[in-house]
Amino acid sequence: MTRVLALILPLLWIVSAAAADISEPVILVAKRQLSDRFYGATILVARPIGNDQHIGFIVNRPTKVTLGQLFPQHAPSQKVPDPVFLGGPINSESIFALVQTKKNPGGRSVKLLDNLFAVIDGKLVDDVIEKDPSHARFVAGLVAWRAGELDEEIKRGAWFVLTADSGLVLRNPDGLWEELVRNAELRANGI
Repeated sequence: MTRVLALILPLLWIVSAAAADISEPVILVAKRQLSDRFYGATILVARPIGNDQHIGFIVNRPTKVTLGQLFPQHAPSQKVPDPVFLGGPINSESIFALVQTKKNPGGRSVKLLDNLFAVIDGKLVDDVIEKDPSHARFVAGLVAWRAGELDEEIKRGAWFVLTADSGLVLRNPDGLWEELVRNAELRANGI
């Protein structure tokens, strides 16, 4: 029964690309045919920012670098064992924190989902590292879509569109893309 639930529950997240509502936050899963070197086999959390533009973060691309390696003089960074993830090609020299919390961290933070914020202010990222790194994923860079660009990519068949879920954003990325693609393909085929 647990195995059956494990297969069924992810199917509930999937939204048909034809009916994809990207006026709200979503999870994007690259389809197998998206052979782009940068975006192939990726999972992103994305949200609209107005004027049919969107921002997002890749959440399943760990690097081989830790915060401790990036900031050797910052003692709290040395205590974060997880790697920094590649969040996207824009501002890839900047570290952002994707923080799972219901309360806005303040400052320059962007609400991605009901309980997920992107902290973009360096001082606040330091605060997250120092106070609660276990509820965060640290990413280098972000993704941005110009007006209509994400909608066009979805129409061309680049992405499966899933209902936004902050738990998915912070899951262990090992095998996650394969799981989500398999479930989306089954759903698309009416299975």
